[in-house]
Amino acid sequence: MTQDPSSKPSFAKRAGGKKPGYKGKPKPPPRRPGLPPEGPILLYGLHTVEAAFANSDRKRKKLFATDNALKRLEERGVKIDVPVESAMPRALDRMVTKDAVHQGMILEADPLPAYGPEHLKKGRLILALDQVTDPHNVGAILRSAVALSADAVVTTERHAPEEGPVLAKSASGALDMIKHVRVKNMAKFIAEMRENGYTSIALDSDGPESLENTMFGERTVLVLGSEGKGVRHGVREACDHLARLDMPGEIRSLNVSNAAVLSLYVARQKMGL
Repeated sequence: MTQDPSSKPSFAKRAGGKKPGYKGKPKPPPRRPGLPPEGPILLYGLHTVEAAFANSDRKRKKLFATDNALKRLEERGVKIDVPVESAMPRALDRMVTKDAVHQGMILEADPLPAYGPEHLKKGRLILALDQVTDPHNVGAILRSAVALSADAVVTTERHAPEEGPVLAKSASGALDMIKHVRVKNMAKFIAEMRENGYTSIALDSDGPESLENTMFGERTVLVLGSEGKGVRHGVREACDHLARLDMPGEIRSLNVSNAAVLSLYVARQKMGL
């Protein structure tokens, strides 16, 4: 039985819709972990922009703002040291993603420098996030870490949000107020911190001891994992202690951003900070 030629799939259909000779767009160059593919990033919102102007490590480029937003920044004593382009709210809306609350101001700036473990040798309390991927959660954790005077927040280079407007806005200025360190290998980082005198404690709902009853060192790294997988096995094995947050209710675990707040609070009480 012969097949009607008209019923044969075309080359385009067999090849996923591409015509013969189609080469597609060239692949973008490799991206450095934690940085956008190219060019500056856009930071928006009052607290985020204010903190970026106060951070000497932040290289600022240009401010787009409404007249009212510019007045608000000046009233708060923000020293604006970049060119300013007056813009209407609708023009600013087109610069950011839908539903982004820019509050009439968008700052064009370079990403922050790449901080590393060498910047943490004088710290007391560090919060490490093992493959926490949600930028809203990481942003909220950065904010809590600043509020509870942690020295740094550490994330992995892969499977963690890159620096960008969503993370910065969720952090509400905290991104420019605390060192955000990115590491290639979390287990290796914990081992390096041990050599610098840190005790490492991984949080796990099945931990043998409650965090309140766990032995803290004078310098401590608290390690939290993703909501689905928790702290990975290899990272847990690298830590000195495995501890749990005891929940009196029917739900045994917290959202990672809430767990970060509680664990930082307990750590400060235990360490006398």
